[in-house]
Amino acid sequence: MTRDEAISRIAELTQQINYHSDLYYNQDTTEISDFEFDQLLAQLIQLEEEFPDLKAPDSPSQRVGGAVVKEFNSVEHRFPMLSLGNTYNHDELREFDERVKKGLGTEDFEYVCELKFDGVALSLGYENGLLTRAVTRGDGTRGDEVTWNAKTIRSVPLRIQGDNLPEYFEVRGEVFMPLEVFQALNKEKEEKGEALLANPRNTASGTLKMQDSKIVASRKLDMYLYQLMDGGALNIATHSDAVTWLADAGFQVSQTWRKCANVDEIIAYIEEWEEKRHSLPLDTDGIVIKVNDYAQQDELGFTSKSPRWAISFKYKAESAATQLKEITYQVGRTGSVTPVANLEPVLLAGTTVKRASLHNANEIARLDLRLGDTVFVEKGGEIIPKVTGVDFGKRPANSVAVEFPTHCPECGTELVRVEGEANHFCPNIKGCPPQITGRVEHFIQRNALDIDSIGSKTIAQFNREGMLNNVADLYALSFDRIVALEGFQEKGTNKILQGIEASKLIPYERVLFGLGIRYVGRTVAEKLAEGFPTIEALSAASEEELVAVNEIGERIAKSVKEWFADADNVALVEQLKNAGLQFTLQKEEVEQASNALEGKKFVVSGVFEHFERDELKQAIATHGGKVVSSISKNTDYVVAGDNMGPSKRQKAEKLEVPILTEQEFIQMIGE
Repeated sequence: MTRDEAISRIAELTQQINYHSDLYYNQDTTEISDFEFDQLLAQLIQLEEEFPDLKAPDSPSQRVGGAVVKEFNSVEHRFPMLSLGNTYNHDELREFDERVKKGLGTEDFEYVCELKFDGVALSLGYENGLLTRAVTRGDGTRGDEVTWNAKTIRSVPLRIQGDNLPEYFEVRGEVFMPLEVFQALNKEKEEKGEALLANPRNTASGTLKMQDSKIVASRKLDMYLYQLMDGGALNIATHSDAVTWLADAGFQVSQTWRKCANVDEIIAYIEEWEEKRHSLPLDTDGIVIKVNDYAQQDELGFTSKSPRWAISFKYKAESAATQLKEITYQVGRTGSVTPVANLEPVLLAGTTVKRASLHNANEIARLDLRLGDTVFVEKGGEIIPKVTGVDFGKRPANSVAVEFPTHCPECGTELVRVEGEANHFCPNIKGCPPQITGRVEHFIQRNALDIDSIGSKTIAQFNREGMLNNVADLYALSFDRIVALEGFQEKGTNKILQGIEASKLIPYERVLFGLGIRYVGRTVAEKLAEGFPTIEALSAASEEELVAVNEIGERIAKSVKEWFADADNVALVEQLKNAGLQFTLQKEEVEQASNALEGKKFVVSGVFEHFERDELKQAIATHGGKVVSSISKNTDYVVAGDNMGPSKRQKAEKLEVPILTEQEFIQMIGE
């Protein structure tokens, strides 16, 4: 075959394969058999091997895989992948509806309901219509790039055709392993005498992270798309219009979604799908409810963890019966003692359950638990299953009543129970090993000091050796002391010490979070650091001054005061300061060019001709202005570039916030 003939035949085969893929994945019909489809694909692969320079980046042959990736790069999401708040009953759903009504005032609004698929969230990025990036959720801020593996999923378009596509756009959806494929895979493993896979979700997640994309392709993953990011770039104003656009563009969209005018229609949708969902080709565990209009979503905004305009309704958890063999007790970093049920292994919701939470002594008494009981175990929204009841009809005559321990199972100290609280606590804060190691683990986590060169086992070993009794001891660790321990080599020891040294540059607000003050999470730590820019100012603040800070309530204020009233904690802070940690809020010094924008608040939106977005924000700062993330009645100006989202424009117009062009902004600063 000549080169010209190959060009023509490759184009013909590509067109045919894409046509039949669209029929199968997007229109639920077929015109040829699987064998005939595979023959077309085999011809294309053979021609591309003979003429490798003719292989297009969006060739259907990418579906077969072949790339072997040694490791997956961790990349930052362009838009954070936030989780949703959960609700488990209709009353909580109505409360959510009331919050939305309150937030939107007298505005009319509607919802969109979608099935919540039990798969793996994946973000797909397209540049000039070509799939260039696929990233897992990860921690919501960063995820693993799995582009080669995503390309093997036949329902994922490699190229999007269309007019007026943005230069870059991002879509999100759920990757899943169809139940039929999962069952066939387990049957094959059973015949080979291999361990069975736990459930479709975990299998899909593990498959996406496989190094050999040929194996990924053989596992026949699938994907439903449900979200278009920054629909404003396409002049799309509602979520329902975005979902329609996704389907029209060639993405596979589940047609189970529905617009609902009110909460009663939402409940009707939930009840309809509670039974129907079992006929679907994948697992579902609930319903996602979203306010439809993007401008109204912007108006409602976000909490620190999730959007205020969306919520997830979870169906009632599955349960199973099994035998309670033993109860063990875990001690956390705060000294709280948590009972754990050790069970006869039982299959529940596709996974084998051996342990379940019992929460506290009150729960054990409420359930009237006895060793040897047959108990009901439930797996709902929690990661760890819980014991929900006892089958008293099966209780053995010789069953033994459970007595909650009076002393700490780890250090032997007598337990205490604070009035008004359900949990028992070990008061041996300075000497109880799991409390010490738990505080260190909290201190070194990614969101705090980010010392990833030390793991839980290393922390426990250092504690046993007497080298690590509080977080300040990290900064007294020496090379000679570590390398002398069994299992430590020179390279690993240097890595540990380098990680500890690098943590000295971590900003004050994250150090504050790392201290582990009760009720002081990441967001609260940031608020406290803004309100009290030094650790000295924070430690000296009264409860009244603390409560005056936005989002700081009496419970948090009291906890902060109690923490700094402890002389050992004050000494700990001094040790950390002497070690070189940051205890002052660092404000970026900006060289002022003028005071033309002094006191003015700006929102920046769109793409600009003369500035990168960060350059424009810097220009605002150098002329005395302040950049804020969202439009409110306190915003002075919006600087609008090309592709400004329509929802932001509508909100600015509604609040009568002046909208500046790039040229008008340049004139304003006199450049």
